[in-house]
Amino acid sequence: MRFTTIGPAAIAAALALVVAGTSPAAALDVFACEPEWGALAQELGGSDVSVYTATTARQDPHQVQARPALIARMRRADLVVCTGAELEVGWLPILLRQASNAKVQAGAPGYFEATQQVPLMDKPQRLDRAQGDIHAAGNPHIQNDPRLVRAVAAALARRMQEVDPAHAAGYAQRARAFDDRMAQAIPRWQTTAASLRGTRAVTYHKGWVYLFTWLGISEVGTIEAKPGVPPSSAWLAQLLDDIPKRNAQSVIYAAYQDPKAANFVAQKAGIPAVMLPFTVGGTDEAKDLFSFYDDTIRRLLAGLKGVAR
Repeated sequence: MRFTTIGPAAIAAALALVVAGTSPAAALDVFACEPEWGALAQELGGSDVSVYTATTARQDPHQVQARPALIARMRRADLVVCTGAELEVGWLPILLRQASNAKVQAGAPGYFEATQQVPLMDKPQRLDRAQGDIHAAGNPHIQNDPRLVRAVAAALARRMQEVDPAHAAGYAQRARAFDDRMAQAIPRWQTTAASLRGTRAVTYHKGWVYLFTWLGISEVGTIEAKPGVPPSSAWLAQLLDDIPKRNAQSVIYAAYQDPKAANFVAQKAGIPAVMLPFTVGGTDEAKDLFSFYDDTIRRLLAGLKGVAR
């Protein structure tokens, strides 16, 4: 009987073939600027993605520090998913520049802005920083309308397939499932929220235009004198004088905002202050995109009944 001696090089090559054939491809590394896009990327990516979210629902997305840890995460990202429309203008460009990751620079396939996928509201007639923290492209807070998130999801799924063609079939399948769930949930949400149509609210910040347009709520005043500008005593006095004339029924503020001013105005006006999650994770109940809208509507309805949330 003759035996054939196999050399070390041949053994190493054989092992490499075995490992390559049995190990799954590396997950797509996604850097999401805000929780809503982290949640959406996870919905569409499943086990084919590793998602890192740079901010939490308890942070003002306008005011984020470009920390070294964020730069390090940006450096290893395959896909960056952000809101855009200048929401992250104070910190995202610094991360991109310092990370020097060619895959995710603006204009590259690995750079994705949600606001580029849908029409924006509140576009300023003129650009004047004296008017406060205005966004030239329009209001960026599109996550509060699930119809817009549905459109963003379709575009993001296509981008994932482009950046990671090895898992294209999975992205397409999960995108269809997500869209089907949204198609069923949106009419249900609209039916549940029907009594909100025609109601009036004072808000802390002009962050609710898409939510209010979707549900038929009117914004009749803001606690901020100008976007991003804290209110003065004179401004609050004028607002309190106007609230009865404008028939406001609640004061709306986001989970990341200091509740003191909203509670003060609500108490003086005799109407409930309602805290909304604003994004995924803003409340214990808002665990994903679907429960986020469930909880938002539930809290708005409680406010309509005079119950502060």
